[in-house]
Amino acid sequence: MAGRIPASFIDELLNRVDIVDLINSRLPLKKGGKDYQACCPFHDEKTPSFTVSREKQFYHCFGCGAHGSAVGFLMEYEQMDFVEAIEELAVREGLQVPREEGQSQGPDYRPLYATLEKAALFYRNQLRTHPEARRAVDYLKLRGLSREVVAEFGIGFAPSGYHNLMNLANGDAEELKRLWVTGMTTESDEGRRYDRFRERIMFPIRNHRGDFIGFGGRLLGEGKPKYLNSPETPVFHKGKELYGLYEARKSVRQLDHLLVVEGYMDVVALAQFGIRNVVATLGTATTTDHLQRLFRAVPEVVFCFDGDRAGRDAGWKALAIALPLMRDGREARFLFLPQGEDPDSLVRQEGVEAFRRRIQTAVPLSRFLFDHLAGQSDTNSAEGRVKLAERAKPLLNQLPEGLFRRMMYRKLSEKVGENIPGANTGTVVKRAKIRPHTSLSTMPPVRRAIALLVNNPAFARAGNLAEGWEYLDVPGIPLLRELLELLRTQPNITTVALLERWRGRSEGRHLAKLAASLLPLPDEGQELEFRETLAHLSSQSGQMEWEALVTKADREGLDESEKQRLSELSREKAKQNSCNDGLEKK
Repeated sequence: MAGRIPASFIDELLNRVDIVDLINSRLPLKKGGKDYQACCPFHDEKTPSFTVSREKQFYHCFGCGAHGSAVGFLMEYEQMDFVEAIEELAVREGLQVPREEGQSQGPDYRPLYATLEKAALFYRNQLRTHPEARRAVDYLKLRGLSREVVAEFGIGFAPSGYHNLMNLANGDAEELKRLWVTGMTTESDEGRRYDRFRERIMFPIRNHRGDFIGFGGRLLGEGKPKYLNSPETPVFHKGKELYGLYEARKSVRQLDHLLVVEGYMDVVALAQFGIRNVVATLGTATTTDHLQRLFRAVPEVVFCFDGDRAGRDAGWKALAIALPLMRDGREARFLFLPQGEDPDSLVRQEGVEAFRRRIQTAVPLSRFLFDHLAGQSDTNSAEGRVKLAERAKPLLNQLPEGLFRRMMYRKLSEKVGENIPGANTGTVVKRAKIRPHTSLSTMPPVRRAIALLVNNPAFARAGNLAEGWEYLDVPGIPLLRELLELLRTQPNITTVALLERWRGRSEGRHLAKLAASLLPLPDEGQELEFRETLAHLSSQSGQMEWEALVTKADREGLDESEKQRLSELSREKAKQNSCNDGLEKK
């Protein structure tokens, strides 16, 4: 089992991430005062109520109540789980996610990754040293690939022979088992295991973190299949992974769009010509998981297909998959190549700049959708326009609520000559409208102290804070005490890092709400409010203790220590009353 991600790493990661940059890469933000604003992506609205604070590294919607850190945003907006969100942020910041020993947080796939990395190293060495690799080297040269590009993508060679990788295991039963689990070996009908890849040029496939998860192999010479991929394994799911995504993100720090092509060689060949923002699906049509991963990386995706009927059919299927994911700020376009050409041949034929222009002028999703539907209807007749509308509406209803959906309905209205309002059947789940009216004065004291501390962790280091409140037997005191103890031992922790410490605990949701509740309030005077709140709680604690001792004295008497404590509390009480009387006279 994989160890838990250390809290200290999550703290460091959240200190590095700028939530404004993160959200702005997915949802265009506009400056509004000291914070940033947008229409909320979690409910339908026409005026912005979604606020992102760079100072607090926190987002909050005053319309629906959505709020959280950079981790929370990825979990809600991208539908990631916690570990995926941490790994996504770590990749963004160029960090490797560490693991603690002992506590489990899901399966530990590191041994499988290590086995696949050994295989990748073996194949690379074979390309350089094995006598049979001459054919592979000649083929790569024929395709115009330089040594640098071959090395960057880790391209290798699997020689003939049925037990090359198995022999590397040197009889290690666990390593042989991992070769089987990762799909590097397969089994005959008689139950004999042997290497899956033989006499093939090998393209290692990495996940978004750079771990080796599988391979694609191109056969040299005659035979089938020409291309062979690793099978489904615990670490490789071809319906989710994209070849070249890791290399693209590593090569281009700020990706603004990705070109999706059909094969390994297209990715590598375009990289040879300096076109680095290219990925390929792994022998499957584009899936929802593919697109979600693409849109996590970039706001714009360009699909590249052959210009024949099969290519356009594949493009239409990709469009259908993309529709429910087309939130405002995202874009999908379609590039159809001349018949008989692929990206590799076309970039060599017409040059890099001409190919880049093709990408820039690719057909927008909106035009492809309406052109495709118009080709199935006679829009010169009323009947044909009705047919167009009836075919378009179910597709447009898949679009999330927002400006793009409304514009698509307006375009449909223009094409059919009738106003067709967009039905409210989008896929975005609406939250209940909540308009919080934040006021510190109306909060119960313990809740107020917690809210102030969560929003201002540095208050825990302030000197001369009131004491004695820790013993109050009222709800929230244990949480306030725990917060102060943590912040005093880890003085550099931020609000968002603090909230992540409580993720998964019952109090975590309440702490996040309290962090959001104070966002609209000015910071001035909050430290004094915190001090006075603790002092009030301390006074309340003394009053409750005094009342308990007085009651006990009446019923059963007090021992000497209790009498002394009652005397101390009585003097403090008299002193406090005297101060209050003086304030009232003034």
